[in-house]
Amino acid sequence: MDSDRNFDDLAPRFAKNVYGGLKGALRLAVLQRDFEQFFPQALVADGTSTLRILDAGGGQGQFGLQLAAQGHSLVLCDISAQMLELARANALAKGLSDVDIRQCSIQDMSAQQLSGEGEPYDLVLCHAVLEWVVDQQGLIDALLPLVKVGSILSLTFYNRHGLIMKNLLRGTRPAILDAAYKPNPGSLTPTRPLDPVQVLQCFEAAQWEILCHSGIRVIHDFLLSPESRAMPEDTLMGLELELSRQEPYRSLGRYQHLLVRRLC
Repeated sequence: MDSDRNFDDLAPRFAKNVYGGLKGALRLAVLQRDFEQFFPQALVADGTSTLRILDAGGGQGQFGLQLAAQGHSLVLCDISAQMLELARANALAKGLSDVDIRQCSIQDMSAQQLSGEGEPYDLVLCHAVLEWVVDQQGLIDALLPLVKVGSILSLTFYNRHGLIMKNLLRGTRPAILDAAYKPNPGSLTPTRPLDPVQVLQCFEAAQWEILCHSGIRVIHDFLLSPESRAMPEDTLMGLELELSRQEPYRSLGRYQHLLVRRLC
């Protein structure tokens, strides 16, 4: 836990367990809904409004490649060679031959930007990265120069409160309450869950405007009984979207999604 997480050892499992199945569908549905309402131009390119997009720490590029398939220009960076191999395979499967895939950190991308290499982006995606890095505030600071003034950052992160509630529902005292939280090295449970209040405070500075805040998997992860797990998927999806911005459900979502605009 003393270094940023590299997923070379877990890439296929990460792709299946985190982005596959119903979990992945719920995540994508919330992202799609939020973009449709607050940044719809990212979902469709007409040839004259093509966006330059950075998928920062993008792994296999699940959401970024969907935007590239709409006609946008995509750069995808990650420190994991194995995750990038999945991204290349996914890009080829979608018929995308011009995605710029780079093995480097977000911090390296930011440093290059600050040194005058390249232009900032119209949209930066940073999904499920923040909870795996040591210097979380440093990563947020590194994202700022990558976003063009007036443009958008889409951030998802693993929620401390969702982790606590899941453990409580299982009848165990969460170790994180006693500062004894240490996931198994082979686990897909993030090493550094975040408090949404603290993350939101980072974006209440003068440089940012918060456009949207949603929870992801606000119900799904708390369905523990066989009866609750038998809920039809379309019913669950509808409830997830209905309650994802309502408290207290939003603050219990396993992940949180923010759309923020850079102001200066």
